[in-house]
Amino acid sequence: MSVQFTVQDHVARVTLDRPDRLNAVDQATEAELIRIWETIERDRDIRVVVLTGVGERAFCTGADMKGGSGSSGLDYWAAARPGGFGGIALRETLDIPVIARVNGHALGGGMEMMLGCDIVIASDNATFGLPEPRVGRLALDGGIALLARRIPHVWAMGMLLTGRRISAADALRFGLVNEVVAPETLDDAVTRWITDILACAPLSVRAIKQMVRAGQRLSPTDAQMLRLPALVEALQSSDQDEGVRAFQEKRAPKWRGR
Repeated sequence: MSVQFTVQDHVARVTLDRPDRLNAVDQATEAELIRIWETIERDRDIRVVVLTGVGERAFCTGADMKGGSGSSGLDYWAAARPGGFGGIALRETLDIPVIARVNGHALGGGMEMMLGCDIVIASDNATFGLPEPRVGRLALDGGIALLARRIPHVWAMGMLLTGRRISAADALRFGLVNEVVAPETLDDAVTRWITDILACAPLSVRAIKQMVRAGQRLSPTDAQMLRLPALVEALQSSDQDEGVRAFQEKRAPKWRGR
């Protein structure tokens, strides 16, 4: 299989497994990724997802141009691609936190997948870039749509208009990643973030992600007034009672997700 998918202790791990192609995504891999994200959305027991690639060289280097179908750029753009590149870059229906474990190059579609994640932990040897214009293409599966919304205009345009790669240190400085660590401590850093997410009530986390996404184009006042299903579910849950009770009793809460 070109993608490994496991679930254990409320943590789903989605791992691109094409190291010989620097974890580039071909059509079969794309279809498998879309299926996996749909499975994750339906599984209420999953509370956090880790997305990464096999090996130390690459997180994902985008579309597999060597194994492509030979279609034109226009054909590629016109084809249905639910959720953007890899099914995650522009996904709007996933209320579970996704951590990108960036273990190497995140280029093209790989960077678009990273932009679709909520938290990004990068190895200090990682690089980031949208090199599509250097091969006559465009970052249409999330790169152009998202990058200029995430970082200052001149930094985004500097990357988009040149196809330049940036280092993990620059990505941290630009505000594209949360933390940069040595390769040998990457898993430890990801585990810390997982632990902190699992310490929170899962329904609260779902509601937060849903509210942030729904409120992005609203004024702060209008966003605050949103009455979304996940918000109502969280505030009516037994977990919100458990959280207050655990605080009063000075113990860790036991979340049930309902």
